[in-house]
Amino acid sequence: MKKIEAIIKPFKLDEVKDALAEVGVQGMTVTEVKGFGRTGGKKEVYRGSAYVVDFVPKVKIEIVVPDELVHDVLDAIEKSAKTGRIGDGKIFVSPIEEAVRIRTGERGKDAI
Repeated sequence: MKKIEAIIKPFKLDEVKDALAEVGVQGMTVTEVKGFGRTGGKKEVYRGSAYVVDFVPKVKIEIVVPDELVHDVLDAIEKSAKTGRIGDGKIFVSPIEEAVRIRTGERGKDAI
């Protein structure tokens, strides 16, 4: 099993969710986050004064999937979240040793 974390632009969430449903993802956790990458934030003008917004609002999606779904999930996120502009986000993949469904006690793939 793998945990996939994707940091994307907030307005792309619905497109990504729909793309993930098409490849068979049945659940996910979504968190509103803030951060910055290479650009270090962005400059904005408010009432004539320029200032730097250090942390840009993003959305983090967390999904745990069986190994055989990883490639399809990565493709779905990449294609649906891409705008071609700076700040499209990142995707991280980590191994998961175990998963347990608390209600039933199921373990491993059965728990996800």
